[in-house]
Amino acid sequence: MLHAFLDSLPLIAILRGITPEEILPVGRVLSEAGFRVIEVPLNSPRACESIRRLRDDLDEQHLVGAGTVLSEQQVREVAAAGGQIVVMPHSDPVVIRAVKSAGLYCAPGVMTPTEGFAALAAGADALKLFPGEMIGPAGLKAMRAVFPRETVFIPVGGITPDTLEQFVAAGASGFGLGTGLYRPGVAAADVARNARAFTDAWERIRAR
Repeated sequence: MLHAFLDSLPLIAILRGITPEEILPVGRVLSEAGFRVIEVPLNSPRACESIRRLRDDLDEQHLVGAGTVLSEQQVREVAAAGGQIVVMPHSDPVVIRAVKSAGLYCAPGVMTPTEGFAALAAGADALKLFPGEMIGPAGLKAMRAVFPRETVFIPVGGITPDTLEQFVAAGASGFGLGTGLYRPGVAAADVARNARAFTDAWERIRAR
């Protein structure tokens, strides 16, 4: 289950724009920081090659996959590269069913209850609440009230270490971290520092 990869640290690294040449140093510092789920968006250079390299490098305690997946063909390409999770910006039931038929985890993007319930009906494992900064903790709290208790909500978009606690209080199950964690060309050492800011914030929340 997806929970097994999020229980220790419910933070998903989104490495948009990363190249295959950069992926291993960045992936390793994220692993050292405790990240267990890493996403390479398909609009990154040679994304499937990065997924393959990272999947071969990390052990089975890590979940590696793709983001910005838009079609059934892309699902097949991710699966062929060894990807284990597909993250989508939208909630297309055709793509969700293709992901599940391939035996992969699926986190489609939703913004409304209608999209969320349709995604769950199609087989989604988690709901990517996107854009998180627009929906906000208040929007998440309202949605959480009407969804099954076990629904996994993962806000993505504009998440910072300072906003984690508000979203957790509203019912977030985890977070997708993009530019606050990684930007194209940023050194692995800088990614490690950004990762520590997020993990420190999470530890403070958990300690309370």
